[in-house]
Amino acid sequence: MKNGSKTVKDARKILSPGARAELAALGLGDAAGARRRPAGIDPVPGRPLVPKRAMRAPDVLNEAPAYPKPSSFSRGMRVDLPGASLLFISGTASVDEAGASRHPGDLRAQCLRTFRNLTRLLASEGASWHDVARTTCYLKEIERDYEVFNEMRTMFFAAVGLDPLPASTGIQAILCRPELLVEIEAVAVIPAGSR
Repeated sequence: MKNGSKTVKDARKILSPGARAELAALGLGDAAGARRRPAGIDPVPGRPLVPKRAMRAPDVLNEAPAYPKPSSFSRGMRVDLPGASLLFISGTASVDEAGASRHPGDLRAQCLRTFRNLTRLLASEGASWHDVARTTCYLKEIERDYEVFNEMRTMFFAAVGLDPLPASTGIQAILCRPELLVEIEAVAVIPAGSR
């Protein structure tokens, strides 16, 4: 089992005895081959999986497992259901195609790069901002930055012509890199079979 360049075997070297016991209880530890894995780890026998696939936009945003310190998430996930497909876009920030942070200290530029990255992820699945039903917006310093962030979001949504606006929540959070000031995740709904 791999996660970026690390395997469970490699990870065991740094785990505490308690963490190793939990890994074994998940059926992933030393006795994984001799022990039955608990429900919830493997696909449910006899039941089909809902079709899903990772979303990518390599022209503007690299893959998280390709970071110098690999991270374990997809940029987004498309879930195909009867009648509609759901697009779940991971928290996205001002990061470029090489994985470098863009515009340190410039909240307005970071907002626009984040919107650019999200736009390309939506387009990769034949979607647009008009399909977005919800956003969750994370700000490093919400009291200091919310007014400017909201100004940029309002400007962008008006330029795009969104009506109605997506449901949204703003949250102060510690972001994955100290130089990042904003991160946005989104959920979009598109008709089944759209591409």
